[in-house]
Amino acid sequence: MSPAALEWLACFRRYLAAERRLSAHTDVSYARDLAALAKFCDRMGIGDWGSLDAQHVRTFAAHAHAGGLSPRSIQRRLSAVRSFYQFLLRERSVETASGRRAARVSGNPAQDVRAPKSPRRLPQTLDADQMARLLELPAGGGLTARDRALMELLYSSGLRLAELVGLDVGDLDLKDRTVRVLGKGRKSRIVPVGRMALAALRAWLKERTALAAAAELALFVGRNGRRLGPRAIQARVNYWAKRQGLGVHVHPHLFRHSFASHLLESGGELRGVQELLGHADISTTQIYTHLDFQHLARIYDAAHPRARRKA
Repeated sequence: MSPAALEWLACFRRYLAAERRLSAHTDVSYARDLAALAKFCDRMGIGDWGSLDAQHVRTFAAHAHAGGLSPRSIQRRLSAVRSFYQFLLRERSVETASGRRAARVSGNPAQDVRAPKSPRRLPQTLDADQMARLLELPAGGGLTARDRALMELLYSSGLRLAELVGLDVGDLDLKDRTVRVLGKGRKSRIVPVGRMALAALRAWLKERTALAAAAELALFVGRNGRRLGPRAIQARVNYWAKRQGLGVHVHPHLFRHSFASHLLESGGELRGVQELLGHADISTTQIYTHLDFQHLARIYDAAHPRARRKA
């Protein structure tokens, strides 16, 4: 690709950061996907973005699939290409370090290109008994109180890991029993906090004063007094799952899956669960109804006289 074409990638990343407000993870993923597209264009002898057509994009996706990339990753890669071309079509020209550049694209070559279908995987969950066992941490203050509070909050409010990491003390309203979280697309929502999580959070806030660095706003801090990072939370969740003898791999997002599944099993309304999870599209929430049906099917198989299997 020509230097002028590569400058458009830098412009697009600045646009993502300033206007789309994507998460850091999505930003890095898009940058990696578009870097792969630029390398593909180099191999194909394509020097500018206007020369890329739909057949090129299909070949790009096919090469990724042949190279072992999963259908979900190819979907994200194509989404990055579509978003990039939407940006090029909208901007038309932009001021770069070497002067004003024109995009010279007439359409979006990725618009109608689809990734290979991926098998629908149901989210893994813990059942209510497993979750209760995990959360029955031994009595203790300090970091044990912190770990109890963060795991209770993950399950109580169905938070994403990034949402938990980003929480400040001011986001928690103990009186109102709610927490304000910043979700995907930097969209804010307020979710309720359950009784057990509130008790754990109150205990942790007493301990936090002795651990947090001066002027540190983060709700959850580490030994150094600074905001606890995602890797540290993953490690602590994994540690307690082993310590409590669960016998399965437990990660922070498993609390969110379990939260949604348990609400629906208990008669929760789908639209309400969508709001609590912060899903933009209800189809994302609907996957948990399949888990709920599996639960009902097991009850039916075990209880119905015409369904019970002979021993």
